[in-house]
Amino acid sequence: MELYTLGKIPWDESQLIYHALARLGREALSLVSPATPYVCIGFHQDVEQEVDLGFCRANHIPVFRREVGGGAVYLDGHQLFFQLVFHKNNPQVPRNKAAFYRKFLQPILDVYQRVGIPVRFKPVNDVVAGTRKISGTGAGEIGDAVVFVGNLIVDFDYEMMAKVLRVPDEKFRDKVHKTLYDNLSTIRRELGTDAAREWTEARLNLLMGEAFQALLGPMIPGGKDPALMKKMNDLRERMLSEEWLHQKGRPREGRSVKIRAGIDVVQRVYKAAGGLIRSDFEVEEGRFRRVRLSGDFFCFPEGAVHLLEASLDSRRIESARDLLVAFYKETGAETPGIEIDDWMKVLAYGA
Repeated sequence: MELYTLGKIPWDESQLIYHALARLGREALSLVSPATPYVCIGFHQDVEQEVDLGFCRANHIPVFRREVGGGAVYLDGHQLFFQLVFHKNNPQVPRNKAAFYRKFLQPILDVYQRVGIPVRFKPVNDVVAGTRKISGTGAGEIGDAVVFVGNLIVDFDYEMMAKVLRVPDEKFRDKVHKTLYDNLSTIRRELGTDAAREWTEARLNLLMGEAFQALLGPMIPGGKDPALMKKMNDLRERMLSEEWLHQKGRPREGRSVKIRAGIDVVQRVYKAAGGLIRSDFEVEEGRFRRVRLSGDFFCFPEGAVHLLEASLDSRRIESARDLLVAFYKETGAETPGIEIDDWMKVLAYGA
């Protein structure tokens, strides 16, 4: 394998390089970070649903669609990327998804431990410090290659991440911001500002290079040679085009933002025969958290909405229907034109 330790490079090259390496058939580890900020969306996403394009344009923040899955994320030079590219038939690549992530995240676990941050692997593909995610990862196939990408998070702009996302309202944006802060950590947060300064980009990249070579064997240093630059330029013309960015992704109802494995912030809206109903809640390890309900159901008894919210809090998502049945039975609530099946449209997350 080749090792590309390139440090800060133009933002678009930080994505184009692993796409180019995959298409050139080069097995490699690329260690880079973007010189300027941008937003990156997953291959299957619809950019107009996921990103506040008006805000990004006004603040000169480019948006890029990668050929790897996952969600929209704000990226800048405080995140140091590792990008692994393998041939599909490489015997070192586990076919089992769980085994794949466990194997190739071990070097990142080792680097964080050497930095002085106790971390652990959280299936399927998270690295966590305590309960907080501290590395974002994704994998996919590009041409005849398997690609695995992720990062060391030195610092993170939680506010900007919340601002670049398209959200239904500012309350939802505030919830995303708070939940991100509560569930995503950084080297700076874990070590403190002074101690984190000791771990420069060059030093962290050296540690990553050593850790991956301990797993995969010695690597040959590489650089942006003419063939690689030509392939990156060829891809740039297509992957920076409006047509590529705006291809339609998978349709979705409402809004859901994945914070880390097991934690999502959700809003669902449904127009029932009896009026509009809306739910705002978090999903934490399969349970409702911080549920808020609103809509056209004013015939509820006084306090019944809060009672229903409280009855859902901390309960398993799949228990929503039973909880609704019990609620109607106990309170005698009536909501003409809004049935339990209607409520399930806004509460049956993942269904």
